[in-house]
Amino acid sequence: MALARRAPRLGLALGSGSARGWAHIGVLQALQEEGVRPDIVCGASIGALVGAAYAAGELERFAEWVQSLGLREVFGFMDFNLAGGMLKGEKLIAFWRRHFADFAIEDSPLPFAAVATDLHSGAEVWLRQGSIADAVRASIALPGLFTPVARDDGRLLVDGGIVNPVPTSLARAMGADIVIAVDLNADIVYRHMQPLAVVRDAQEAEPPPEPVPAPRDGWMSRLKFWAPSGGPQAPQPRKPSALDVVMTSVNIMQMRITRSRMAGDPPEVVIAPSLAHLGLLDFHRAPEAIAEGRRAAQAALPQLRRFMQ
Repeated sequence: MALARRAPRLGLALGSGSARGWAHIGVLQALQEEGVRPDIVCGASIGALVGAAYAAGELERFAEWVQSLGLREVFGFMDFNLAGGMLKGEKLIAFWRRHFADFAIEDSPLPFAAVATDLHSGAEVWLRQGSIADAVRASIALPGLFTPVARDDGRLLVDGGIVNPVPTSLARAMGADIVIAVDLNADIVYRHMQPLAVVRDAQEAEPPPEPVPAPRDGWMSRLKFWAPSGGPQAPQPRKPSALDVVMTSVNIMQMRITRSRMAGDPPEVVIAPSLAHLGLLDFHRAPEAIAEGRRAAQAALPQLRRFMQ
């Protein structure tokens, strides 16, 4: 007996990436314009936030809001805290509840789930029941930035991107046959690198240093440890802040974990916006992130069409 053909279920896995996550909006808009309607959406960290807006049917209104954010508005959501993390995160989630969506995930118009991490055990936690706002709050709890979320079952949850930055496996567990993964950290390691050609050209253009005469004997030679050398001094690179070091380390970790997990369970389509130039808290730069997400999604459409025929 021949198996009957059925339409494949399309899943969307939206990855972590802090302010780079606004690119998910551009990805979703480009897919909608192409007539691509995911059957399942899941996300980690900022991917859970945007994914929840999409599942609730609030994407366009949400996009208008994020594009209106300036530095003043972003700073206004920062409720500083002394324990567990820099920010409590209550202002942001309270705003989400009032203006967007807070309903049981089981009642979502589009099947939705978020990823979080159990801070005690390190286990990956799939949030598929309960308040969608609570699930988003747990999934975005980036260690050091947001305070962890205490659950009724005793678990203390933090950012899902710590264990599963692009939750392809969750989309498959929810029944997806074809998974579109949006990876926001693919190019993060190249943020501070120059192209090899630029470095080589600069080395070839730089004249060889002139020989430095040997210092004279006597007390003057003893001061050479502080005396300036003959010639202009090269400017010293700016040292990164403690937050820069921590967040860049987290980004590199997530990039490595993503590569490892995708190797074991590869998605059918990967959309990878180039957003390494955006910083952790550049939430006021939504228009350029959305534009890059749209561009990256459009570039991936030919690959997606092969699976949708």
